[in-house]
Amino acid sequence: MNRSPLILIKLLSLLFVLGLMTGCGAGINTNSSEASPKAQLAVRDAYSQMGKPYRLGGASPRQGFDCSGLIYWAYGKNGVKVPRRTTDQLTAGHKVARNAPLPGDIVVFRMGGASLHTGMYAGGNAFIHSPRKGSHVRMESLTSPYWKKKLISIRRVSS
Repeated sequence: MNRSPLILIKLLSLLFVLGLMTGCGAGINTNSSEASPKAQLAVRDAYSQMGKPYRLGGASPRQGFDCSGLIYWAYGKNGVKVPRRTTDQLTAGHKVARNAPLPGDIVVFRMGGASLHTGMYAGGNAFIHSPRKGSHVRMESLTSPYWKKKLISIRRVSS
């Protein structure tokens, strides 16, 4: 398997996130100075898992991650208790307006029927998540039509 494209994607993603976290970028306001230090660390730790495989029930770098497991692990690593299950993450902390997310906020999506999916807001309209079987931890845009129409809640946990 050729790893060059994966390494390039990781490098470009790292540069993108570093630019967002330092406030670089034309017209991007990440509000990262308002995010709590632990939330910023959780984003950093979630980002460090980019490329790790999706695994149903997974919540560690060794196992891989499902969507809620990535959030649970990243916050837990920084001493913040977050529920393990997506249904519980939907009600964790307090609700945040769609136009006011901060890095570390939990973004919750309705995937159809009762099925939920969660990710972690990274700033600059990007979020980190572990989407599905056969995939890996990655970053995507909240403004893409697919995710924008599925977003049902943004939650901020106390840290």
